[in-house]
Amino acid sequence: MAAPLKRMCKQIFFVCYTPPPVASLNNCLYSNFHEASRHSHRRNFYRHACLKSGEFELENPKSELDVVNIIYIDRQGKKHHVKGKVGDNVMYLAHRYNIEIEGACEASLACSTCHVYVKDEYFDKLPEPLEKEEDMLDMAPYLKENSRLGCQIILTKELDGIEVTLPKATRNFYVDGHVPPPH
Repeated sequence: MAAPLKRMCKQIFFVCYTPPPVASLNNCLYSNFHEASRHSHRRNFYRHACLKSGEFELENPKSELDVVNIIYIDRQGKKHHVKGKVGDNVMYLAHRYNIEIEGACEASLACSTCHVYVKDEYFDKLPEPLEKEEDMLDMAPYLKENSRLGCQIILTKELDGIEVTLPKATRNFYVDGHVPPPH
């Protein structure tokens, strides 16, 4: 009796399961692919190229057309000119070049430690913030009208030359003063 029930639950899982749109480790494992392919008559399964976590952020632009120039102004007022690429996240790009944006929640919209000020001419080019981002910004110290979370700013060609300034301080509700190491 237990075997038919287990088989029925397994079938329900494969009929109802929708794979995540982002490549994950499970999509890369042969056994899961093999298991899914046996049930493909019930549902279409899509496979994506597998990237390790954070691998995209470490890649250099493939061509000059993908380059997006960004200027970070740190807490001391020093300008850091960085060449990113289309699709880069402002916070992770800063980590790559050792610019001190904390990012305690690792871009999960659970803190405001990657809070930045965006120069006005570029602020209007950004998409509207999600309600969760606005909620986190409400807790950020030194909030301004041009405040955004760096983890939510994804570079596009339209943002070439964007200038982001780090605030005087951030507040980490997890452990104030704790700086997680970049991946």
